[in-house]
Amino acid sequence: MVWKPFQKFFGKSGKDAETRLVEAKALLKDKPADAFAQLAVLARENDPEAQFLVGQCYLSAQGAPPDLVEGARWMRRAANNGWTQASFILATLYLYGLPPEVEEQTSLSIFNTSEEQTKREPSFVKAAEWAERAANAGYVDAQALYGYILTAGPEEIRDPEQALIWYQKAADKGCVQGYLGLGLAALAKAKTQEDYSIAADQLKKAAKGGMGTALYLMGVMAERGLGVPQNIQQSTKYFAEAAEKKVRGAQAKYGLALLSGKGVARDTIRGETWLRRAALAGDAEAAAILGDMHGRGGELPPNYAEAISWYRFASNHGHAASSRTLGNIYLRGIGVPKDPAAAAQWFKIAAEQGDKEATAELGNLALAGVIPTADATEVTESYLKAATQNDFLAAFNVGVALARGIGIQKNEEEALKWIRKAADNVVNAQYWYGRMLLQGRGVARNPEEGREWIKKAAESGMVEAQLAYGHLLITGTGGEKDHSQALQWYEKAAAAGNVDAMFSIGAMYGGGHDIPEDLVLARSWFQQAANNEHGLAQLLIGRYLANGIGGDKDLPAARHWYREAEKKNIAQASIELAKIKPENTVPASS
Repeated sequence: MVWKPFQKFFGKSGKDAETRLVEAKALLKDKPADAFAQLAVLARENDPEAQFLVGQCYLSAQGAPPDLVEGARWMRRAANNGWTQASFILATLYLYGLPPEVEEQTSLSIFNTSEEQTKREPSFVKAAEWAERAANAGYVDAQALYGYILTAGPEEIRDPEQALIWYQKAADKGCVQGYLGLGLAALAKAKTQEDYSIAADQLKKAAKGGMGTALYLMGVMAERGLGVPQNIQQSTKYFAEAAEKKVRGAQAKYGLALLSGKGVARDTIRGETWLRRAALAGDAEAAAILGDMHGRGGELPPNYAEAISWYRFASNHGHAASSRTLGNIYLRGIGVPKDPAAAAQWFKIAAEQGDKEATAELGNLALAGVIPTADATEVTESYLKAATQNDFLAAFNVGVALARGIGIQKNEEEALKWIRKAADNVVNAQYWYGRMLLQGRGVARNPEEGREWIKKAAESGMVEAQLAYGHLLITGTGGEKDHSQALQWYEKAAAAGNVDAMFSIGAMYGGGHDIPEDLVLARSWFQQAANNEHGLAQLLIGRYLANGIGGDKDLPAARHWYREAEKKNIAQASIELAKIKPENTVPASS
């Protein structure tokens, strides 16, 4: 009758539970499968340490197949039986997320796939429950973990003051996670150098203990001189140590330091290697930098295929600027065939990632009719949504879409309202609003007000507006004529590279305007405009050269420019070219 209780306590071998546990633990390193078999028996006999070790075997695949659910269940049994370390590990598991099957009592089939165990559901609340239990039992790491949960958890359990108490308890026992917690808390509230110094004191202790996050933050503080003297060499040293600890931000920082020789000897090969490590660890900015490196080239020619690969990687990790860069690559055909449709797709991705410049680029493609109507409608709708939230650039784009009927039914009256809404803040809107008033689009024609808006855009530096305002001053539309001022505005636009402005300056100096005629200057400006493919300028420089106006006669050069103008379907060029004697004509002898 006493055999079963005896066997339960001493086992079939007749040894007591403590002896069997010691023997099983001794087998863990060299014979983990045998150890697991013995530990499983003790665990079923409700030995808390054995339950903990069985859980560890499942979690680390030591002597047992990897099984997150069974590992967590055995940890919970051990924790419920008072094994403090099990409570800590269970808290950590809940923090990272456990499959819902952990809460069920039924055994899983051996045919359950690992995929089913990857459906994790993080729970700060359950993590807090187990961390608090271990923390109250004096487990130092759990005290630091509980402090973190009270700091970063959801509002319902967040308690920064209590978190500081637990961080301090852990730190008082030399726990590096406790130092880190105190340092992060101080850093979050720091405003003055003294505040940053307090944070640095704690972070230094955590860094000395090898905490990667603390090493990285000390690197940032040393780099910027926050709470510690600015020291680029020391900063780079911190980044190097944190990089070895697989802190991806530090890997990127150290890679950049090696590339530029900042605080360390320049080493482009190692620098790129560290950037690659950071990128492959998920650092989108590092991937974008690699894209920039290969796109620009340097000691070697640009490698556009490699650049595009890294930009794609960065884009997949949410890097909006990389998505926009890909759009520009396909739009301009840099290293790939031009593909406006692909460009639009990348701009769309960048816009969805929050890049406003990409939204504008996408809008330009929509207005140019490059993207399909359905996409244009979607773009316009996104502009309309942003415009109602006082995004003035979006309001301008809505106005342009309404004015042209792109992605929305054409309505010039509504267009004018949206463009006016944007005009106080967007230079292009000022120009558009002025033009619509001048042309009487969506409203009765108002040349006076239209001229004022064009002037405002010109004064803001918009080159097209400077040219347009010059024209208004020449013709006296909406106000008095002023050819001297017109010339000044043309010169500003020409200095920015506007070819029409170059031609206009030539025309003014060519005579018939209220400024002194200067045929030498006229010829010079026509030449500049002709060199930049301006058809009428090519006609006029041909005329000046053929007749020796403003300089020497040069018939071969005149023929060249007349022919260039002919290519642009300027009929007058053919007429004037025909009047020049053929190149091979021999003068008749007397």
